[in-house]
Amino acid sequence: MSLILLALGLVMIFEGLVYALAPSLLERMLETLRQMPEAAVRQIGFLVIVGGLIFVWVAFQIGV
Repeated sequence: MSLILLALGLVMIFEGLVYALAPSLLERMLETLRQMPEAAVRQIGFLVIVGGLIFVWVAFQIGV
């Protein structure tokens, strides 16, 4: 359970950093996403999920 809380806390920190340090960049990224086809956005989402799973697997392999 503590690992889940740690992961959620890290996600919140990184999300907050984007809003705090580069809000105009975030707006430009969202505008770019609006212009992309839905299939491309969905594919990017799946690739991010796979990348996250790989990071979690590596973390467990090194003993975190």
